[in-house]
Amino acid sequence: MADLQSQLSKSRLYLVTDQELSENRDTVTTVEEALKGGVDIVQLREYSLSDSELLTMAHRVRELTRTHKALFIINNRPDIAKLSDADGVHLGQDDLPVAEARKILGEGKLVGVSTHGMDQARKAVTDGADYIGVGPIYPTQTKKNVVPAVTLDYVQQVAGSGLALPFFAIGGIKLHNLQEVLSAGARRVAVVTGIVKTLNVRKVSAEFKEALGKYPL
Repeated sequence: MADLQSQLSKSRLYLVTDQELSENRDTVTTVEEALKGGVDIVQLREYSLSDSELLTMAHRVRELTRTHKALFIINNRPDIAKLSDADGVHLGQDDLPVAEARKILGEGKLVGVSTHGMDQARKAVTDGADYIGVGPIYPTQTKKNVVPAVTLDYVQQVAGSGLALPFFAIGGIKLHNLQEVLSAGARRVAVVTGIVKTLNVRKVSAEFKEALGKYPL
């Protein structure tokens, strides 16, 4: 767990997959290109796959993340995370509680939680989450149940709160608005369409990483 925590603390760029938005590329190809561009964490989030398809893809992505020394997270499925030996699971507000997810995952794994306000952020800390997602910053249609944009105000609140957890700003973040997010106090971002929907995934990932590098942790 200490090694995963240490790797998490140094991670800046977090890719969240979405096959349906990947410009006719399969997710595994998108992940490989993003990793070559410098992505630090990959979250497999594929709502349209069957359990067997998701597990098969998880094993393939696990191999790629090991090769590139990146963290591998499964969205909302601690069972799939355990079976694929992922590094952890990411939970939404309506998903399993952190403690219950850990019972399935076993010891030494990471648990992240999506948050949309300071009350949820503080609860995630109390519940024992390892990191939080902060968003959606901008309007986004990538999730099935769309949450209203929380705007950059929430980023500023979390950045100034002294919460003792890494946080990743997420939701509609693209290269053209990344500077606004960084100026609001974020030092880590999670990206979906800003990477998976682009024509050159490796190049765009590298550009995200370069921009993040100008703002030390």
